Amino acid sequence: MDLIDRYLNAVAAQLPQDQRADIVAELRDMILSRFEEKEEALGRPLTEAEQEEILRDIGHPLVVAARYGSGPQHVVGPELYPWWIFGVKAGLIVIAAIAVLGVVVRVIVGDVEAGRAIGQAFHSVFTSAITLIGFATLGAFIIERQKEKPRFLREWRVQDLGLFEFGGNLNAEAVSRGLREGDWSGKADVAKPAKVKAGASLTVRALGSAVGWGVVLMWWSGWLPLMHVSPRDLGGVIDGVDYGRILAETHALLYWPLIALLLARIAFDLTRAAHSRGVRFTALGDIGFGVAEATLFGWLWLYSPMSPVVFVPNLEAFVERVRAMFETGIWPVQTILMLCVAFGVIVGVSKVIGALGRLLTGKDRRLPEASN
Repeated sequence: MDLIDRYLNAVAAQLPQDQRADIVAELRDMILSRFEEKEEALGRPLTEAEQEEILRDIGHPLVVAARYGSGPQHVVGPELYPWWIFGVKAGLIVIAAIAVLGVVVRVIVGDVEAGRAIGQAFHSVFTSAITLIGFATLGAFIIERQKEKPRFLREWRVQDLGLFEFGGNLNAEAVSRGLREGDWSGKADVAKPAKVKAGASLTVRALGSAVGWGVVLMWWSGWLPLMHVSPRDLGGVIDGVDYGRILAETHALLYWPLIALLLARIAFDLTRAAHSRGVRFTALGDIGFGVAEATLFGWLWLYSPMSPVVFVPNLEAFVERVRAMFETGIWPVQTILMLCVAFGVIVGVSKVIGALGRLLTGKDRRLPEASN
C-alpha cells in the first residue's frame, strides 16, 4: 500500500459512510494532481519524503475529514462564550462560599483542626470546579448544536449588558487590585468617570440565580464534593449534645423537600430569564420562595431534630443567650445555631415584605430599568 492509500484510508475512517466514496475520490484526484505538478517542476519522480511533505501540506487526516463534517467545529463558540464564562464564574463564587462555610462549621463543631479543614476545602473546591466546568461545557456543547439558538442569544437587550460588567470584575487583575488598593469596584480602568446606575437586568440576575442555585443543588445531592464528611459524620458530642446525630437526622428529613424546592427555584429563574419576565412576575416568585424559606427555618426552630438546641420560648431568653455569649467571650454552638436559624426566618419574612412592595409598585430599585 502506497502513501496515498494509507493517507486516504485514515481520512475515510473519519467520514460518514454515505459520503466516504465520493470524498475519497475527490481527494485522490487532488493529491495526484499535486504530485504531477511537483514532478513536472522537478523533472523527475517524487521521493517518498517529498510525497510526505505534500500530504502534510494538505493536512492531517483528522483535520481534512473535519472539513467535510456538518455542524460547528468547536465546543463553545464565540457567541456563546461570554455566557459560558459568566456561568462558570458565578458557579465558582457559590462553590467558594459553600467551602468557606463548611470550613467555619467544621472548625466550630470541632470536627477537624483549622489547618486540615482549609486544606481539604482547597481540594474540594478544585474537584468541584472541574465538575462545574464539565457540566457547563456539556451544556454549551448541546446548545451549539441546536438548529435554533436560545432566545437570550438572539434577542438580547442593552439593559442585559450588565452581564459583561459583572464578568469583567471577576479576573486576576481586578482581584489583585482589590487586595492591593482595596478597590473592588472594577472601575479603575474606565477612561471616563461616569455615574452608572447600579444593578443588573432581570435576565442577567435570573441566569446568575439559576447558576448559583444549581451549584447548591449539586452540592446538596452529593454531586459536588464540597465537604469531606457527610452530615452524619460532621461534628460530635459537644456539651452533651450529639451534633452528628442531629445533623444527620435533619439532613435525612430535608433531603427530598429541599431538592424539590431547589428544582422549583431553578425552573423559575430559567423561566423569567428565557421569557424576559418583568418585576411583578419576579415578585410573585420571591413571595412564594420567601414563604418557603421562612417556613423551613421555622420548622428548624420548632419541630426539627435541631429544635431542642435552638429553641427559646420568648424574646427575653433569646436576648439572654446572646448577652451571655458576648459577656463571657465563649461562643456556644447552640447559640450560634440559634442565631443562624433566627436570621433565616427574618430573611425569609423580609423577602416576602420586599416582594410585596415590588408587586404593588411594579418597580425594583436594584435594577437599571424595571418593567411590569
